[in-house]
Amino acid sequence: MTTLTPARLFIDGELRDAAGGKTFDVISPWTDAPINTAADASAEDVEAAIVAARRAFDCTDWSHDSNRQKRLEICTKYLDLFKANFDRLAEIAINEGGCARGSVNREQVAMALAGWQDYLDVFPRVEWERDYGTREAWGMKNVRKSYHEPIGVVGAITPWNAPLYVNVGKVVAALLAGCTVILKPAPDTPSMGAIFGELANEAGIPKGVMNVVFGADPALAGEMLVTDKRVDLISFTGSTAVGKRIMQQGAESLKRVFLELGGKSARIVLEDDPLFERDVAMGMLTNHAGQGCAVQSRLLVHRSRYEEAKAILKATYENFGDNWGEQENPAHTMGPVVNRKQYERVLGLIEVGKSEATLLAGGKARPDKGPGYLIEPTCFVDVTNDMRIAQEEIFGPVVVVIPFDDDEDAIRIANDSAYGLSGGVCTGDVERGLKIARRIHAGTFSINNGMCIAGDLPFGGVKASGVGREWGVEGIEEYLEPKLVAIGSFG
Repeated sequence: MTTLTPARLFIDGELRDAAGGKTFDVISPWTDAPINTAADASAEDVEAAIVAARRAFDCTDWSHDSNRQKRLEICTKYLDLFKANFDRLAEIAINEGGCARGSVNREQVAMALAGWQDYLDVFPRVEWERDYGTREAWGMKNVRKSYHEPIGVVGAITPWNAPLYVNVGKVVAALLAGCTVILKPAPDTPSMGAIFGELANEAGIPKGVMNVVFGADPALAGEMLVTDKRVDLISFTGSTAVGKRIMQQGAESLKRVFLELGGKSARIVLEDDPLFERDVAMGMLTNHAGQGCAVQSRLLVHRSRYEEAKAILKATYENFGDNWGEQENPAHTMGPVVNRKQYERVLGLIEVGKSEATLLAGGKARPDKGPGYLIEPTCFVDVTNDMRIAQEEIFGPVVVVIPFDDDEDAIRIANDSAYGLSGGVCTGDVERGLKIARRIHAGTFSINNGMCIAGDLPFGGVKASGVGREWGVEGIEEYLEPKLVAIGSFG
């Protein structure tokens, strides 16, 4: 049995236990049993982290312009340390996060570290100053320039579905910008946050610049960060319901809020797609049990080929069979959902789907595969977009297949959602695909499976999918505030 290092808090440059030594058990999604212990942060611990981060920003030179290169060098060394701990990161992702071994070299570890490198690569393109030129007004000549400065103390609140990837997305961008950080990972995956503290001193990060707190209560630390005036920005990835609460609570102190929330993205397969069979089959959701905010969980197929698509999907699921759910199988990318609450929720929505539509494949829990939270890859057909399974984000291995009549109908269905995170269209006519892409209300979109999510590209959504952008140059600039300076002179 794998033994993980107990997760400890990191506050003001020190690894520490929670006040009073309180801990909580971390449950493995594979076994429904404890896999690790973690420090259970109290309000006292969170307060200490806020004090440390505030002092490090206000009273040290971390955020100064002269330290930009130093910050880049530190974040580069930090990445090297994470790369040296690749195997450990893999064990954490598998045992704490429930990913199958095959996902390690995808978004769970390898892509997260590749995204970190992307941040380092795009850092020279960050705009720190902008010249607005000279303007005459009231007999005075005005030279105008803006200076883009780090916003201050950042509270980074992250989820359990791809914890390393999201932690990197927030922490590295904020550090490069010159902010100080309090990382608050989900209680399901504290170790993927704790390691940021464990490696911080060796990377050369000054005291108070990087802090990590977590606890059994999913809300305590987060709500303290959101409501505290000493925290200047909240960057949150998670559910839309929690995102709305964060925006409401953050309004009291008028802090900047970045939200990357849910999705119910549409994958549109047009009748002219020359790779129709492949592109329909790719609509199957298996990777990490469908636990991704940007997964395309609504598969829209032209009505003229809808019956053909159903036959393709039926064969695809049958061929896939039981080739999933083995923890150490490097060919498997699908494991359990993350916890019992999510397990019961997904199964509940599957039961809703059985009453609304036609179950084509899957639809059951699989205790025969192990004692954890394993649910079969599931597909519903004969779905209309007003059904609950078409509107609610299931966040499990469930895809719904919806017919459409023409391009206008496909666009209408895709946009008939509270969400607007991602999507895609597959077609033999790129110009036709681009016209559709431009009319879908989403933050990212792919044509013919183009990779629209990468570390050097801005990522985020519209509507109930969030506010702001992560990754790329824009992801670093989220943590900067422009200051306009005008120099006046007569004559």
